[in-house]
Amino acid sequence: MALTVYIPTLRAGERLARTLSALEEQEGRPEVVIADNSPDGAGAKLARERFPWVRSVRFGENLGFGKALNRAIRAEPGDPIVLLNDDVTVEPGFCESLREASRTGVEMAAAVLLGERDPTRIDSAGVIADQTLLGFDYLNGEPVAALETAPDPLGPTGGAALFRREAFEAVGGFDERMFLYYEDLDLVLRLRANGARCKLVPSARGIHAYSETMGARSAAKYEMTGWSRGYMLRVYGLFQSPLLFSRALLAELAICLGQALSERTLAGAGGRLRGWHAGRRVARRTPPVEDLSSMSLGDALRTRRRRHRFGAG
Repeated sequence: MALTVYIPTLRAGERLARTLSALEEQEGRPEVVIADNSPDGAGAKLARERFPWVRSVRFGENLGFGKALNRAIRAEPGDPIVLLNDDVTVEPGFCESLREASRTGVEMAAAVLLGERDPTRIDSAGVIADQTLLGFDYLNGEPVAALETAPDPLGPTGGAALFRREAFEAVGGFDERMFLYYEDLDLVLRLRANGARCKLVPSARGIHAYSETMGARSAAKYEMTGWSRGYMLRVYGLFQSPLLFSRALLAELAICLGQALSERTLAGAGGRLRGWHAGRRVARRTPPVEDLSSMSLGDALRTRRRRHRFGAG
């Protein structure tokens, strides 16, 4: 079964070259398509000069994560679809493990990303979310041995994911209003609500340079994550449940206060307000309530802080 790997890139460079080199060395080399968001076509140029077997879809501008991938997938169709960040170096057996997972009939498969600073610990093994749709990287910070007994996550992270094309297209792919961050969680929520299943693939591993593009603690990242968070709170209608909405507001207040105190920025708060406003005319979505984690607010905030420490170093 052929895999087509789609890699969105903005800066290209040597990290993308390492990603492509690792894919080139895979047994049963996959098809690879670069979704080139760089204004100067740097990703397409790198592929043309050093990896002529790689195809590229060039946009001439930064379309964001989901929009670029949607367009690349339409332009260069493949099935199954594998998404991979341009700062991930896959380990041997990555592609074959995902092929095996796709043969089981699941609609989604979650590969495992290991931390670049400490590859003995998990960066992400997919995504999970609490009842307010606050998303978390599954098993973040846990030792690799935790994969041996871990149940399947809600879905894969967009940085290392497999989707069956039919399932991906059935929900319309990524929401192109979301420029960056949380678009993978939104896609997974819609897929789960549509009956899709996810399988964790412990043997499909890659080393991830966390937040290489935006910077782990940059105001720009806080603004974009905040926009997506505000947008999702409105689109999924959490305001219709006073209890859940109150909990969500407490969590967002704590997060924005932490950003203001530690990084001296209110970019995240402003982003949330703009995202909330942008979601006002979008049709309401129904979350897959039975698939969401029942963790407490305290546990959710502690999990988020642990991610912040482990990912940012």
